[in-house]
Amino acid sequence: MKKEYDFATMKGRKNPFATKLKKQVTIRMSEDVIGYFKALADDTGIPYQTLINLYLRDCVAQNRKPELTWLSGGV
Repeated sequence: MKKEYDFATMKGRKNPFATKLKKQVTIRMSEDVIGYFKALADDTGIPYQTLINLYLRDCVAQNRKPELTWLSGGV
């Protein structure tokens, strides 16, 4: 290992795994849902977006599907 490195002459390269980590999306959520996760974030010290991601990841791992009951006549 060198004692000193000259980073000015080094070529940078992108992390090949970065694209597989997370992808930014825009999603519309109800204010009460956001409020719930923000309150949970205050209690746990974990950012609310991370909590939402953890919850959704758990749904994927457990193969959970939402139970949807549609009202007759439409909404």
